[in-house]
Amino acid sequence: MRNDKENLIVSLTLQFALDIVVFTEKLEEMKKFVVARQILKSGTSIGANVREAQNAESKADFIHKLKIAAKEADETGYWLEICRHSQNYCFDPELTEQLISITKVLSKIIGSSKRRQSPNQHINESSN
Repeated sequence: MRNDKENLIVSLTLQFALDIVVFTEKLEEMKKFVVARQILKSGTSIGANVREAQNAESKADFIHKLKIAAKEADETGYWLEICRHSQNYCFDPELTEQLISITKVLSKIIGSSKRRQSPNQHINESSN
């Protein structure tokens, strides 16, 4: 539905995924494999779902994919909090800042997309 050129959320989530890869490599060096795997999966899934939304089949599909991205962002935040509060785990506060920015942008896009959705589409979506 959207063009990747100069697309803020695509850029933010790609950079975040790259930073997550580096962070999880540090966790793996510390032998924190379980948490590293969880963060890697959810942290990179945000951008994957955002990218998928760019080729959505409908406005409802676009919103749905971005909602999945938002859920993955929430899960990633949880795992980063585990790192923040656990002894012997590394933590990068910049990742949390990036995640907050991503969540805000996703929320705005989802909200404005819902407002622009036709009334019939919204009724059909909520009845499924």
